[in-house]
Amino acid sequence: MSVLSALPLLKPIHLPSPRSSPGGQRRHTLPASEFRCLSPEDAVSVFEIEREAFISVSGDCPLHLDEIRHFLNLCPELSLGWFEEGRLVAFIIGSLWDQDRLSQAALTLHKPQGTAVHIHVLAVHRTFRQQGKGSILMWRYLRYLRCLPGARRALLMCEDFLVPFYQKCGFEALGPCEVSVGDMAFVEMQHPVRGHAFVRRNSGC
Repeated sequence: MSVLSALPLLKPIHLPSPRSSPGGQRRHTLPASEFRCLSPEDAVSVFEIEREAFISVSGDCPLHLDEIRHFLNLCPELSLGWFEEGRLVAFIIGSLWDQDRLSQAALTLHKPQGTAVHIHVLAVHRTFRQQGKGSILMWRYLRYLRCLPGARRALLMCEDFLVPFYQKCGFEALGPCEVSVGDMAFVEMQHPVRGHAFVRRNSGC
C-alpha cells in the first residue's frame, strides 16, 4: 500500500492572532501562523522563495518550477509550508526514496514504496531569515514524518557549510554524496524516523 493512501490527515496548525476587537471578539482575519502541506497552486510562491535563496549562493535551484509542480502533484503530503497571515514564508519539499543512499535519480523520482523521505529543499523567505524559522520548520516536519506509517528515516544532501545547521536539527553525516550538480559536491545526511505504531502509542498521532 502506498503512503499516499494511508496517510493521517495533516490538519492546519493555527497560532491565534493577537489582534482582536475592543469587545474581545476575534476579527475575521487570516491566522497569524499556519503550517500545512503545500499544493500545486503554491508552486509559484515556492519557486520565488527558492530562487532568491539559492541563485545568489550557488547559481542554481535544487528544484525548478516544473519539478516543484511535479512533486506537489505526486506527493504533496511530503511537503510542509509555513504561512504568516496567508503568505508563504518558509517551506520544505520531500519525496520517497527506496535505497540506502541517494543517487542522481533521487533528484527527480518519487518512489511510493520507499521508506526514506528525501528532503529536496528547505528555504525561508529573505525577510524572515535569521529568526530561527528554518530550524522550527524542520522540527515540525520531522515530527510530522513520525506519524507517516511507512517513513523510517529522512535523507538530504547539503554543502559543507550547512552541515552544522542540520546537525543541530538532529541529522548525522553519512559521508560524501554520490550526487553532484555541475562542480558542486555534497554531504549526505540522515535522521531516523520512528515507526508509526510507536508514535501512535506515545504521542497521539
